[in-house]
This record gives sequence, C-alpha cells and structure tokens, in this order.
Amino acid sequence: MAEHNKDHLAEQVDQLKVSTEADQANPSSSSAPSARDIADDVSTASESSEEDNQSNLPRQELEMVISALQTSVKTSSSTAATKEGTKKEHGAEELHSGDDHDENGNDEEDLRSDTSRSDIDETSPRTSAANEPYTPPTGPDDIVPPTPGTPPPRSTTYEAPERLSDDIADADSFSANLIALHGIDLKEIKANPLNPREQEKADEPILRAVRHLFNNRFMKAKRLFEREAKTDPLHALGLGSMAFLKAVMTANDVATDNAIKVLMMTYSLATAQIDAATKKNVGDSVVQYFASHYNYIKYSRGSAGLPASPKPATKKTINQKKVSFVPNGILRAHVAKAEACLQTAILQLLQENVVSYIKCGLNLRRAYTSYSLVWQEYKRMGQNYHDFIDQDTVSGIQFGIGTVHLVLSSLPQKILRVVSAFGWKADKHLGFALLKLCLEERRIRSPMASLMLLAYYTVLTSLCPQILANEYTQPAIETLLDAQRTYPNSAFFLYFAGRTSRLARNLSLSTQSFLYAIEISKNEWAEVEVLHLSSYEIAFNYMMQHTWDEAARIFDMLYKEKYWSPAIFRYLHGACLDMLGQRTEAILAFAEVPRLTGSKTTSTAMMEQYVVRKVKALEATGYQDMDMSLCALEYLFVFNAFDFMDEALLDQSLVTVDAALDRITQAEHMEYGIRTRELLPETPPPQYHDQRATLLLIKASLLNAMNRHQDSIIHLNWIIDHKEKITVDKWVVPFAFWEAGVTSWGLDYKTRARSFWETALRYTKYDFEYRLALMVNLALTRSDELGVPKPEVKSKKRPAPPSASSKLSTSSGIESTRTSESTAASGSATSAAATVAAAAAEPPAPRLNWNHAA
Repeated sequence: MAEHNKDHLAEQVDQLKVSTEADQANPSSSSAPSARDIADDVSTASESSEEDNQSNLPRQELEMVISALQTSVKTSSSTAATKEGTKKEHGAEELHSGDDHDENGNDEEDLRSDTSRSDIDETSPRTSAANEPYTPPTGPDDIVPPTPGTPPPRSTTYEAPERLSDDIADADSFSANLIALHGIDLKEIKANPLNPREQEKADEPILRAVRHLFNNRFMKAKRLFEREAKTDPLHALGLGSMAFLKAVMTANDVATDNAIKVLMMTYSLATAQIDAATKKNVGDSVVQYFASHYNYIKYSRGSAGLPASPKPATKKTINQKKVSFVPNGILRAHVAKAEACLQTAILQLLQENVVSYIKCGLNLRRAYTSYSLVWQEYKRMGQNYHDFIDQDTVSGIQFGIGTVHLVLSSLPQKILRVVSAFGWKADKHLGFALLKLCLEERRIRSPMASLMLLAYYTVLTSLCPQILANEYTQPAIETLLDAQRTYPNSAFFLYFAGRTSRLARNLSLSTQSFLYAIEISKNEWAEVEVLHLSSYEIAFNYMMQHTWDEAARIFDMLYKEKYWSPAIFRYLHGACLDMLGQRTEAILAFAEVPRLTGSKTTSTAMMEQYVVRKVKALEATGYQDMDMSLCALEYLFVFNAFDFMDEALLDQSLVTVDAALDRITQAEHMEYGIRTRELLPETPPPQYHDQRATLLLIKASLLNAMNRHQDSIIHLNWIIDHKEKITVDKWVVPFAFWEAGVTSWGLDYKTRARSFWETALRYTKYDFEYRLALMVNLALTRSDELGVPKPEVKSKKRPAPPSASSKLSTSSGIESTRTSESTAASGSATSAAATVAAAAAEPPAPRLNWNHAA
C-alpha cells in the first residue's frame, strides 16, 4: 500500500513538472548537495553565507507536496463549483428538537418568521468569497507557486536510508538527548547592559540555532542554545521551545512535565535578570507588584484586545525633555519571561482537565502582564523605537500577543469560564495580523509564528471541516509556501503539509508528506517523536481509505512502543481487525483494553473512559452485539474524518452502516417473535436504542459529507425523538444536534443551524464534551463573521405551557412514536406484530417543512 501511494504521488508530480527541458539542459542543478549533507560551522559562519548555501539547495519534499496540494485544491474547487451550478433545489423538512417550544415558541408562525429571516439575510453569505474557488492575486508581490524538485528515492517500507549527518558525532558528545536546565545559580545572574544593536549582534547564534532547528539539524540547535542557557533567558527559552515542541508531539506527561520544568526555569532566569538590572529591595518589589497589578486591571477591563498605549514620544521631545525608556535588556527579559509562561499555558491547555485549565489561565495572565508592560514601553518610543529596542524583542511582542489572541479566540465559553483569563474579548483577526507581522520580520520567532498559524488553520479546521475548510485551506497553503522558502525540508512543516493535504481530501499526498517527515528526521533528536506522531496520522489516513490491515498494523506497532495511550491503540487495533472480519482477534484485542487504562498521559483520560465503556458494553452481551456496532467508523465520526474521504469510500461506509442497521432489525424481529409465542418470556424486550442511534448518527454524518443533507433529516429526527431512551452513549444526542446544525447549514438555513448548535451546548457530562464545545464555538464564530442572525426570542417572559393540540401539531413525530411504543406493551399477538414493524422502521419525517412554511 505504501508503494502504491508513492506511485500515485509520482504520477501527480509528473503532471506538475513544467520545466523538464530546462532541467535536462542544466543537469548540474540536480546534482547539488542536499541540505542534510552540508556541514555548517556554527561557531564561525555568518548569517549571509548560511543563507546563500540554503538558497542554492534544491527544494525537494516540501515543495513537491505543496505543488501537488495546490493542484488538488484547484481541482476540488472546480468540482465543487460545478456541483453547485448543477445543484437542484431541494425542500427542507423540519428538524425538530422535541423541546423547542420551551424556548422559541411552538407555533407554525415562528417557523415561518425564522425561515423568512434566513432566506433574506443569508443571500450574501451564500455568495461570499469564502465559498468561491481561490483566485491568485496579481501584482508585484505575487506568490509564485514552486516547481517540483527531484523526488527522493522510493522505498517499499517505512525504513529511510541511513543519514550521514555531520551533527551526530560532535553533538552526541556535547550533551545528552534530554533537554534540561540544571545548576543555575539565580543569585549570580547579572544584568544585561547591551544596547539594541549590540544585542542583535549577540543574538546571531540564536538565529542560527533556530534555523538549524527548523532544518532538522536538531542537535546543532540544541548545542548552540546550551552555550549560554545558564546565563541568558533567550538561550534558555530556545531549549524550552525545543522541549515544548517535543511535548506537543508526544502528548506524554513525562515530556510535558520536563518542558514545563525547563520553561519555568527560563521564567526564573528572566526574572532574576530583571531584578539584577533594577536592583529592587523587598519594599520596592512590593510597590512594583502593585503597580503592575494596577496596570493589568487597567487594560484588562477595556474592550480593546491590545494593552493601553501611552502617547508616543517624538524625537524632539526625547532630545528636549531627556525622555528615558526602560533599558532594552529588561524589555528583552520580560518578553522571554512572558513567552515561557505562554508556552507553559498551551501545554496545560492541551492536557484537557479542569485543574490544567485553571493553571493555564494563571500563566496566560502572567504572560500578558509582561507583554503589556513591554508593549506600552514600545508604543511610548513612537517612530524612534529602533533606537531603544532590538528587532527580536519587537517580534517577540507580536508573536506573544498574537498567539494569546488566537488561542483565546478558539476556546469555547465552557473552557474560558474555567481559564478566566481576561475581561476583554479576544480578537482573532488581530492575532492573525500580529503573527503575520512577526513572520515577515524573518527573525528568531518567525518559524514559531508560522507553526502557530498552521496549527490554527489545520487543527481547528479539522474540528469543524464542514464550516471552515473553504476558508482556511488556502491560507494554510500560502503559509506553507512562505515557510518552504526558508525551511525547504523541515519535518515540522512537512507534518502540517500532511494535515493540509488531508483538508484538501488528498489522503495519498497526506500520507506521503508524513512519510517524508519520518525519513528526513532519521538519526536526529526528534526521530522517535516524529516517527510516532506521523505514524499515527498515517494510520488515521488508512482508516479513512478503508485500508484496515495497514491501519491495524501501525496501531499495533504504536501499542507495542507505548506511545500516547496503549489502551486507545489496542482498541483501535481491535476495531480495524473487526472491519476486516477477524472477529476472534478483535475480541482478544478488546479484552485487553480495561487493564491498559490509567496511562501516564493526562490528555487521554477522557478518551480512555470512552473506549473502556465501549468495551464493557460489548462484554456485557458476550460480544453478541458486535454486529450492531462499528467501532472504527464511530471513531472516524468523532474526529470528523468523513469530510476528508473520497465519495466512493463514503458510499462503501454507507453500505456497511445499513448492513448493521439491518442486523438490529433482524434481532428485534426475533426477540419480538418470542413474545408472540410465550407468555412473560425470560428474554427482555429488545433495547437497541443506543446502538441504533449511534449508527443513525454515523449515517447522517456520512450523508452530510456527501452533500445529501435532505436524506439525513429523518435519521436525525429519530435520534432526537428517542433521546430519553439513549442511556449509555449519551454523547450521541448533543452530537445529533451538531449534525442537525450541519444539515441546516448545508441547506442554507443558517439561522436554524445556529439554533441547533446552541441547543447542543446545553448538554453536559458526556463523552467528548469539550471537543464538541470547541466545534460549536468555531461554527458560531464563523456564523457571526458571516452576519448570520441569532434565533430571536419574541418575549423575555417565560412562555405559557403549550396546549395539548399545539403539542401534537409541533411534535407529531414524537407523539406517533410514543403511541406505537405504547401499543408494543400490550400482550396480544396482533399488537406485538404491529410493534415489530414500528420498531424496525424509523418514524416518518415530520409533516412540517421549511419550503411550505416559507
């Protein structure tokens, strides 16, 4: 399969080559040494010479991926435009919640007004630029798409050729693989007396280290950072950032704790340097604390996203009034201190538990306080700031404040209430603007700004692909193009190229990107981490491609290597074996799951609880109900994978779901048949509401991914009608409201979609609660940006209880279902036979539909 994927990629690359004749005429270009074979003398080489060397190298892996990705996006955009042009008008049946009358009224007139508002107000969003195929800009600043480079040698396995790296010998002897900051005497830390220009010159080794880090020469980067890490906050922050990246890749508590330890030592080192420069005694420190706290309250209560900006000084004012500013060394230490807190907060946020959220909020506040102090001083300098502050400190402010805004803007209210970070509203667009400014400076923090933007574009779009894929796929490609110019073969950017390829529904290209990342990280500091992370993504791609045997093999490998959570990988291994029809092997794998829980990874706790519940539910029936459960497809649904799958595979999944639903029907026929022959039989009445609801939810999501939104309505209505009877898989009901919103959005009833998403937020204490809250927050934010009106409540007074007649008119589906179920309770053979038909078939769709109401 891996060889097939590489052959497929090679065909795409061959189609993209536009300069074959020129390459043949200039064969020397293809024989240039690769980035991994060039040894940089980090102690003596200048920046310019290193950049010259980099610019002469052929761009290979990342460039190939981006070129093929651009073609995929253009093809899919043109296909989508064609489908939109030929799309017929469909009526939209009413998706009811069963309890809408409690909040929005219950009469037909409310539906008409809701629909008319949606039809009037949503004309412009339907034709917005976000949904149109991307048109490249024209002008002198055009982004020129790269041409494919020389393909790397093919191999049939994941084993990459052995790398002859100049880093390995000396780097291994210099320091161990573990990143740590030990033996720092904070009392011996001295003030930093350098002026801005002297500081920029002194920081050149850090800039080289960053370029080593993002060109896969990890050990060289580590060696450079370690040289001054015990005395300089920015060197220490470089080590902390390396530990931060490793912790994010591994999602392991040991790596996370180590990264937080290094970052907190960086915080202490920066604080010590500030104290050494200001020579504060105990009393002055108290005064300084209250002054800082006052400033924090002052700007946090404002509505603006940026700290308060004092009046800037002019050159004339500076000369005449002898205006003085905080020394550059103190400002630089404040920014390093703030960034250490920021990276710590992100790690705590990823742990996904309440205690970590509270710690995250505290660190975000500490970070923003320091950023605010530097920002205010920076703005006070006015147009002459270059004379008083170095470039890397300025880009550090831009990176820090931009990242804080971007992180907070993506969090739902459920998490923000726990984090309780600020009194002002985060501004996503301000975050984008500041990060792009930081990126354009090409300084120390530029590649981290690129990673932050790519993480936002890809990870958050994966949470909400139905709403955000059209908006963020192209910006992700442009960010990758920009990164490729400086870091043509970076494993980090290859990883995000794989995630972006998935957004474009090019799973083969996505898999190839992850393979490249594995190959290029061989024999390096992050080799194991990149291997594990990329292998999981490859296995996830294989699941989406229904290549269950390859996915099972990789999950088994990750389980044996104890990556992330052994319990989850054992469960996924069993789920893939079950899809292959290897039932016995799947049961044996599932049986191991309960004893594997309690891993050392905090972020896996909720997912482990989910898989253990699934396994115990199967064990309770002696695994007799496995025919009615599709664990692999259920996992794909939870992680929004259907929107990245090919149409043919979606059809195939639909057939699999229908077969499982048929097996439920057969079981119900058999069990009700017993009740027609025996009086008070020992066999209880069939209770398959959880299994049927889960399968119908998967089916509705598949239909939505295929743009068959109309067909998903009846299945979602069944789930909503029977929500009180779904007692095990409680997460299904709020996710059904999410899918109901997606269905409404696809049918251009966007106001109605908002109503369903807001209903989903009312549910609590179920699996994947914070994940769904993130999804809903992203969808609602996008709705606000498009100007979608919120569902209106006509009166603030509590509405009177609806009459019996109105209940019947608005909830006919529920009442008819309850009637048929009450009939099932009778003991007569005739009524039991009638109940068989009622239980086997879904209730008819509600009689109201939006077209009639309109």
